[in-house]
Amino acid sequence: MSALLEVQGLRVRFNSRAEAVRGVSIAVEKGETHCLVGESGCGKSVSALAVMGLLAKGGLRAADRLEFAGQDLRHLSERAMSRLRGDRMAMIFQEPMTSLNPAYTIGSQMAEVRTRHRGGSRAAALDRAAELLGRVGITAPGMRLAQYPHQLSGGLRQRVMIAMALMCEPELLIADEPTTALDVTVQAQILRLLMELQRELGLAILLITHDLGIVARMADRVSVMYAGEVVESASAAALFGAPTHPYTRGLLECVPIPGKVARGAPLGSIPGTVPRIPLGFAGCGFRDRCAHADASCAISVKRQSLTAGHDYACRLPAGWAA
Repeated sequence: MSALLEVQGLRVRFNSRAEAVRGVSIAVEKGETHCLVGESGCGKSVSALAVMGLLAKGGLRAADRLEFAGQDLRHLSERAMSRLRGDRMAMIFQEPMTSLNPAYTIGSQMAEVRTRHRGGSRAAALDRAAELLGRVGITAPGMRLAQYPHQLSGGLRQRVMIAMALMCEPELLIADEPTTALDVTVQAQILRLLMELQRELGLAILLITHDLGIVARMADRVSVMYAGEVVESASAAALFGAPTHPYTRGLLECVPIPGKVARGAPLGSIPGTVPRIPLGFAGCGFRDRCAHADASCAISVKRQSLTAGHDYACRLPAGWAA
């Protein structure tokens, strides 16, 4: 059986000089959580926006394969794509304050999603909205429907965004850094909520994050992105048990481990920053930050399989860091 979302060879550029996404391939199965992880600037959000057909003006998307539930998304008209967005595919954006329209009430914005895609009366849509607000843990949902976004806290706005995304019972939910700028307690509540909703509704979730703690807690599969490409992909257990690409290992070494990292000791870090990749770039994008790079890394990248379902893009052999 094919995956619910299949992406192969996704490429995105915004001008004639640089590529934001370079040949990304991911698959999200029904009912699973697939985490897309990496530093800011690696192309995670752009990849998600490309899947949803929401690239900024001037963005050019190409892919060898881009299918949702067997439907080819590459050649859909904007009208056909807009019928799919918010209905069978939904997205929670990174900043709920800028994603919600400040001029309209919560109820108006949620009801519009339902009536646009499923029809029916506004009253029925508001009933559905109140039901979902309650389901995501918002008290007095009827009162909240009459409020404006600025009247809600960051945690409540994020819950509203989740409820809005569920208005039409989507099969795929893309969550772009859904806990950014939230305090630790609220972050835990939002993650717990997503896991509960996934179990109840059978959602497939593509979760974008830079937080490996969230990945360890949420993911079934993980794709690690760097400089616009996936450098390692594996099940969560395999990735944390046998990280192989130098970038993946670098990310994990940046995470302090209670009981192993001495108080006051320096935390791990990866020197340098994510590069801007020009068109026609060859070789490994990580080579300028990698302690194991040699001259061959500037020529080509070797993609290898460690085990079935676990592959990485590096010349180093399996087990090199054991």
